[in-house]
Amino acid sequence: MSFFKDLNLSAATAGFVAVLVGFTSSVAIVFQAAQAFGATPAQITSWMWALGLGMGLSSAIPSLILKQPVMVAWSTPGAAVLATAGVAGGFSMAEAIGAFMVCGALITLAGATGWFERVMNRIPMALAAALLAGVLARFGLQAFAAAQTALVLVVLMLLAYLLGRRLAPRYAVVITLAVSVAYVVLQGKFNAGSLTLELARPVFTAPVFTLAAFTSLALPLFVVTMASQNLPGVAAIRAAGYDMPISKIITLTGVVTLLLAPFGAFALNLSAITAAICMGPEAHPDPKKRYTAAVACGAIYVFIGLFGAAVTGLLIAFPRELVLAIAGIALLGSIGGGLHTALKDDTHREAALITFLVTLSGVVIAGIGSAFWGVVAGALALFVQQYGLRQKSKP
Repeated sequence: MSFFKDLNLSAATAGFVAVLVGFTSSVAIVFQAAQAFGATPAQITSWMWALGLGMGLSSAIPSLILKQPVMVAWSTPGAAVLATAGVAGGFSMAEAIGAFMVCGALITLAGATGWFERVMNRIPMALAAALLAGVLARFGLQAFAAAQTALVLVVLMLLAYLLGRRLAPRYAVVITLAVSVAYVVLQGKFNAGSLTLELARPVFTAPVFTLAAFTSLALPLFVVTMASQNLPGVAAIRAAGYDMPISKIITLTGVVTLLLAPFGAFALNLSAITAAICMGPEAHPDPKKRYTAAVACGAIYVFIGLFGAAVTGLLIAFPRELVLAIAGIALLGSIGGGLHTALKDDTHREAALITFLVTLSGVVIAGIGSAFWGVVAGALALFVQQYGLRQKSKP
């Protein structure tokens, strides 16, 4: 099988780092969202089962078919919306499941009609690259801000990365991860007490559809997933130079959400941060073989789904500073590449810079994240600066 010939250590490590970063950085929010609807421990484990299988299969199978790194994740801002709205609205788990299914249907519709891809096709590459750089740069900042509470660990990781880049560029992230894990274990900072071994069991919850849940849960979940997750996800794909059937992949995430919603899969979408890890040169020097990183990531997600609490405990056993630092370091190349693409064209430079800064700011307006408002601000700047110039330049 060509997959095993294409797979190498750096790609497998990129897949693991993507899971480590994507999972540990937001799993607490998912737990809060489930608890907001009165979830039992069995239902929370079912959520992990559904999300793990959904993300894993939606990433691994299309990646193998397309031979391109398709990265699917859960909607982190969507989970935050659910955690807030669930408590405020007093919704039951059955009503929440109904809202998840409606959201899945809306995502499917957005993909099947192709309207989302048509909108993305109208965004200049410079703005898309600036959007991606703004999303990723926050992780770069957090990596070095982690030095405030774990100075030795962060400095050690940075030195390991720089030496790795000089001596063995392909394995710089591998070396950094190995050094950091060894340091954490030797210092006794690996929380092994959180480890348990048990298989996850799916719990089916019959949906209940209400107008209140539609307006307070389903619609906000759909909007933030498309604007704050799928938008930068497409930007990551295009910034990396891949040409994927975006509408079909969006449709796939909607269908999988719809099918797994009764078990707790609230919203699946294209990934941006973890996608950049698996699509960057650190994953594999050959862009045509980086799909192996996405497949490895997907396989680990499936493993998480099957073993639920056991793997969750393993991933959250690492110190928060290690996760932040490895994320930022693994994304350095993608951040630099995004900024280079965004700023190299004089005609788009200012608009791209505005997109980057608004996205980096993390501003949330009307419950919609900064990724969406960064594109809006950049597009407005581009319109003000360039509208009518082409017509005037014509004889």
